[in-house]
Amino acid sequence: MPGPGHFDAHADVYERGRPPYPPALWARLRDLRLLRPGVRVLELGAGTGRATGPMVEAGAVVVAVEPGERLAARLRGRWPQVRVVVGNAEEVDLEPGAFDLAVAATAVHWFDLGTVLPRVHRALGSDGHLAVWRTGYGDPDAPVTPFRERVGAIVAARRAPAPRPGPGELDDAAWAELLTGGGLFRVAHRDGFRWAVDLDADRVRDLFTTFSDWTPEEADAAARAAADLGGTVREHYVTPLVVLRRVA
Repeated sequence: MPGPGHFDAHADVYERGRPPYPPALWARLRDLRLLRPGVRVLELGAGTGRATGPMVEAGAVVVAVEPGERLAARLRGRWPQVRVVVGNAEEVDLEPGAFDLAVAATAVHWFDLGTVLPRVHRALGSDGHLAVWRTGYGDPDAPVTPFRERVGAIVAARRAPAPRPGPGELDDAAWAELLTGGGLFRVAHRDGFRWAVDLDADRVRDLFTTFSDWTPEEADAAARAAADLGGTVREHYVTPLVVLRRVA
């Protein structure tokens, strides 16, 4: 299975293809008083800034850590007010107590949590929080669409599907257990947001190309499926959120 460098190699496609996170997620972070003007945010695995932009627009002061140089360049160009640090979450220098909130948006499964969580704990202030979320591309509770049937057939045709690192995309309970296992954080809030997006065939190809466990041929097949089904398909997704409070 490709590593996180897969995303840097597809930086242009990533920016085009990845949909924004749902508005309800940002509303919940504001309701929890985690996202507010002046809040100091450490974002780990920022990519091209799908999560960075809404935090900046909410008035946050963001330091974004991104290991991919091409992705980081995109992020700098789009959000020049953000301090972008090129490096891995396991290695970059983080000032103790410098942040109110740490964020990992569709990135935590790539981290060595035994290394990253103690570093995040030190980087947060005494009342600091860690917010972790990711998008599950496919809502298991939504009706199965013809496009999802075609996607399922593509996946089923693989000889040996590569396992994704960590628990499943939607298993927020397992993620919460992993993130609290070292005793440095406790769960403060868990939530999940269901949403939908319409994608044309080109957008389908771009999005599926960014998936680290999909080959280019499989992404092309998904795009052909969208074209066969009228050119635009509605996808139903889920974004689970786990918010953790720093333990003193």
